[in-house]
Amino acid sequence: MIPSTVAGLSMHALLYRPKGKGPFKLAVINHGSDEDARVRAAMPTPVFPALTAYLLARGYAVVVPERPGHGATGGPYLESQGACAFPDYVKSAGATADSIAAAVDFMRGQDFIRKTGVLVIGNSAGGWGALAYAARNPAAVAGVVNFSGGRGGRNRNRPNDNCAPDRLVAAAASFGRGERIPTLWLYAENDSYFGPDLSRQMATAFAAAGGRARYALLPAVRGDGHALIMTAGAEASWASPLSDFLAHDAAR
Repeated sequence: MIPSTVAGLSMHALLYRPKGKGPFKLAVINHGSDEDARVRAAMPTPVFPALTAYLLARGYAVVVPERPGHGATGGPYLESQGACAFPDYVKSAGATADSIAAAVDFMRGQDFIRKTGVLVIGNSAGGWGALAYAARNPAAVAGVVNFSGGRGGRNRNRPNDNCAPDRLVAAAASFGRGERIPTLWLYAENDSYFGPDLSRQMATAFAAAGGRARYALLPAVRGDGHALIMTAGAEASWASPLSDFLAHDAAR
C-alpha cells in the first residue's frame, strides 16, 4: 500500500524483489488508463510478466502501483483529459506524474531500495505520465522508458483516430523543454492508438524542445501494437533497445 496524493487513499501495488537484502535499484512500472469509469473500476491488478522478469534479472526491485480511480485502489479519477474536442493532455499527464512521484518517493524511503538510479517505465497513459514526470527532472531518476505512450487514442474506439493529435504533439514539446533525463520511446508499427507518424512526431517535438529522447519504432506484433509492453520471448523486440538504453543512457 503506497500513500497517494489523495488524503486517506493508498495505492494498491505489487512489489517484486530480487534475491538478497539489497539495497536494490528501483524500477516503477505504470499502467495505462481509460476515460470510461466502468472500464477503470473493473481494471484487474496490472501485471507485466516479461518486463518484470527482465528487470528482476538485472537486479531491480520492481513496483507496479495502481493509481487513484483505477481497480482495487478506487477513489477519485484524477487523470481525465477532458472533452475529446479540446483535451488537456498536459494536465492529465501531470496528474499521472503526481502519482508516479508519490510511488517513487515512498519506495526510496524503504531500506532495501537504493536512493538513486531509479528507472521509471510507463505504458500508454502511464508512459505519457512518465514523460511529464521526466520534465520535472527528479534527481533520483536515471532514466524514463515510454512504452506506447499518449492520450486520446482510438476516439470512439476507432483505430488510428486520435482526439486531437496536434495537441498531443504540442504537449510532448512542452515536456521536452528543460528536460534533462534520458528517455526511451518504444512503439510498434501496428499501434492503433498512436501510429508511426504520430509517435514519431511526438518524439521529434520532445527532442526539438530540448528533451533527451531515443525513439525506436519496432516491428508489428500479434494483435494490436499498443500491447507492445506485454510481448514476451522472441516477440519482445523491446528488450534489445531497452538493454542498450540501460547500458549507455541510464547507467547510474
